[in-house]
Amino acid sequence: MLQILPLFLASGAAIYFAAEFFVNGVEWFGRRIGISETATGTVLAAFGTALPESAVTAAAVIFGHDAAQKDIGIGAAVGGPLVLATISYAVVGLTLALSYRRLGRADARVASDARRLARDQGWFLAIFAAKVGLGLFAFAFKPWLGLLFLLAYAIYLRREIGDHRGSPAPVPEPLKLHPHGEPPMWLVCLQTGIALAITAAASRVFVDQLAAFGRQVGLQPQLAALLLSPLATEMPETMNALIWVRQGKERLALANISGAMMIQATVPAALGLIFTPWLFSSSVLIAALVTIGAVLALWLLFRRGHVDGRAMIPMAGLYGVFAAAVALA
Repeated sequence: MLQILPLFLASGAAIYFAAEFFVNGVEWFGRRIGISETATGTVLAAFGTALPESAVTAAAVIFGHDAAQKDIGIGAAVGGPLVLATISYAVVGLTLALSYRRLGRADARVASDARRLARDQGWFLAIFAAKVGLGLFAFAFKPWLGLLFLLAYAIYLRREIGDHRGSPAPVPEPLKLHPHGEPPMWLVCLQTGIALAITAAASRVFVDQLAAFGRQVGLQPQLAALLLSPLATEMPETMNALIWVRQGKERLALANISGAMMIQATVPAALGLIFTPWLFSSSVLIAALVTIGAVLALWLLFRRGHVDGRAMIPMAGLYGVFAAAVALA
């Protein structure tokens, strides 16, 4: 335990500082290729930050040697969206509630297109519900349905880029590696790539320390995959959200989270359907139902059109509900 804590804290700090460089670099990348602030968050930032959790799922379901290891992949595929829909949105709300005065605003209202966010939640809800439904039944052609989830993400990706084509993002803060003037594209790519590599490596260390902690306290592998691994693998999105909201860019923060949720609803599910029986245990089903409840609450919240950030803080309580339900089960 004495070795776990220092590595846990060091890897968490590395993720945060790498996120500072990543969000700065990805903003410049989005501007240089001419896509909007929202598309930068939902496509570019989400793709980069979703790599750690997608890698965990892929490694478990493709290279897992037994049913227990493949179950870890299924747990990670469901646990990721649960953390994003609860903890990450709560972080956005809490950070905005603490920062709005410093940002010179009259209240903690979210400066973003709430109805568009509601539409994203609706997309996710439909796909995730299908993903959960398939986890309840066994039938022969189930692996082929994984291709439909990849198609669903391709359609979402095309819509996100197409809807915002021709509306470039505003000028970001100066590139950290080039603080004066317009940075060259190669330097933007270098900073973003290095930050992403550090984030992935630090996330791996973070996951390992949480897994070691789970073993220390006697958690079964599948429970560790549901309770602990997603907290680590979703850390990049959460850190990005914290940084962007503190800069007054909650549009980017929320786009990053919703884009990552769409990746998690489709790509890991596709891999799970293709390489595993994709059958849910009771713990995974509890996680899925709590996720559906959280996303439904967010959908209703965003449909109002004007959202106070403080209204998202209680979403973290749903993760507590999930942890308590799993403990009782």
